[in-house]
Amino acid sequence: MIKYIVILTKKEREDLIEITKKGKHKSRKARNSYILLNCDEGEFSEKVTNKAICRVLKIGMRTIDRVKKSFIEEGLEICLTGKKSSRIYEKKADGDVEAHLIALTCSEAPAGFAKWSLRLLADKMVELNYIESISHETVRKVLKKTNSNLGRV
Repeated sequence: MIKYIVILTKKEREDLIEITKKGKHKSRKARNSYILLNCDEGEFSEKVTNKAICRVLKIGMRTIDRVKKSFIEEGLEICLTGKKSSRIYEKKADGDVEAHLIALTCSEAPAGFAKWSLRLLADKMVELNYIESISHETVRKVLKKTNSNLGRV
């Protein structure tokens, strides 16, 4: 396993101390600040062992290793705040699908039902081949966006 050695500059150290003094930060940011301050092997501090950090902060050894690795490879800012997800979500319901859904919502409910449910709408959309597959949650989001109210008579 690669051993990451954290050496903070005086400015970075002051910034981290400022974060730990103020209670206006997310817990992850504060925890990572404490870890980096204790792991610092620079000239402005004394190093604390990982076991002591684990015991005091009630965290695992792997957490310390991940924070050190993140600091060395990605920098202080990403280490404290994390990086944004690179996952791209594909939008299933485009304008055409939304139009079909709204038209279907305004139509009569199937026999045996007083009104459309989200699951009924999703199943009917697939049945009518408007879309290959759609979840009731997507139906809910589309209807919420369009201010449709299934409860209104």
